[in-house]
Amino acid sequence: MKFLTTPEHCFEQLADYPYPPHFLEVDDTEGGALKLHYIDAGPKNGDVVLMLHGEPSWSYLYRKMIDPVVAAGYRVIAPDLIGFGKSDKPTKRSDYTYQRHLDWLRQVMIQLELKDITLVCQDWGGLLGLRLVAEHADLFARVLAANTMLPTGDHGASEAFMNWQKFSQEVDVFPVAGIIKGSTVTTLSAEVLAAYDAPFPDESYKAGARQFPLLVPTTPDNPASEANRHAWQALQQFTKPFITAFSDSDPVTAGGDKIMQKLIPGCAGQAHTTIAQGGHFLQEEQGEKLAEVLLTFMSTNPI
Repeated sequence: MKFLTTPEHCFEQLADYPYPPHFLEVDDTEGGALKLHYIDAGPKNGDVVLMLHGEPSWSYLYRKMIDPVVAAGYRVIAPDLIGFGKSDKPTKRSDYTYQRHLDWLRQVMIQLELKDITLVCQDWGGLLGLRLVAEHADLFARVLAANTMLPTGDHGASEAFMNWQKFSQEVDVFPVAGIIKGSTVTTLSAEVLAAYDAPFPDESYKAGARQFPLLVPTTPDNPASEANRHAWQALQQFTKPFITAFSDSDPVTAGGDKIMQKLIPGCAGQAHTTIAQGGHFLQEEQGEKLAEVLLTFMSTNPI
């Protein structure tokens, strides 16, 4: 599998991202290996919080949450999905599939021997993370879902998502920072926007970012639809603590929290919340508030 690695100098001037790099080698399923980058912060013996980002962000998205969670005594693992952040970036769009992304993240869990995991997931972090919860429920202790869903294609996608999917395929230059900016309700600094662009020096690095919108199941016959239906069957038996913390200004995922609360038993009795003044990337705009919700959730639901 051919891939690109973003030069390290692209990350030299990042605003508020002091975390030393860690890398794993994951099987590319074609006889080779890819380097997957992750943040590993906090005590090695602390309860694990796995923070999964989505499209087209990277672990930088979680920087406002990591320090308060670590200060509370927890260990944070925040991977960069293959194709994003400091992880390797296969150059062919066909190299990116839903199943491969799942398998690459599964290798992170296996290689780091993670257990009793508290999952924090947003956007594609939920499409991947909730599948992993369904398939490895014994490894997860708690789940916080924010602005995400596990679609099967049986109910169609929102107009907002279909507009986004169309835009992502037709725009000549894929504007990563512009997408982040356009999906927030507050003003982001030039330094922050530059950090979201940093992993992608030019269009050749964006195959994964381009392909992700097409991998979302929007029709019942999508290659991932049946597996996601099975995952929902498992999630409807998931009784461990599960909380939703969606934002108030995300048209793409609005209402997904209510579906989870209705179908997932672990949602019962939890202090579900709607976070004000947050767009799709609520970790960027309201990261401190989301960290507060997470820490309260964990302390009131001890392992």
